[in-house]
Amino acid sequence: MRVMVIVKASKESEAGVMPDAKLLADMGRFNEELAKAGVILAGEGLKPSSAGARVKFSGASRTVVDGPFAETKELIAGFWLWQVRSMDEAIEWARRCPNPHPSDCELELRPVFEAEDFGAALTPEIQAQNAGLRP
Repeated sequence: MRVMVIVKASKESEAGVMPDAKLLADMGRFNEELAKAGVILAGEGLKPSSAGARVKFSGASRTVVDGPFAETKELIAGFWLWQVRSMDEAIEWARRCPNPHPSDCELELRPVFEAEDFGAALTPEIQAQNAGLRP
């Protein structure tokens, strides 16, 4: 199963405070462990929400809102995409992760939908259309 590991933002990450050399080294070692175990599929840090935008949908209308955004605890500072056997395995990896921020931090783990989760709604035509969308 694939799991999205979401690194929640902190006041520091939203202020653009960059990690120090020790944290970069610790995270590098952790990412190497993930890679050696064949777990990591992707992973990146994100710039503060001040560099971002949101597109709000209301029927056919679209509204663009530029960052920064309030409620730091609901923002994302980075992510990994992991391939694991179970949610329990993902949790065990997450427990081994260095704290991504100098202050308290939270990781949120969410299973990714797989094709079989959609049942009959995912017709062969839609499957064929989706097959050519990713490298």
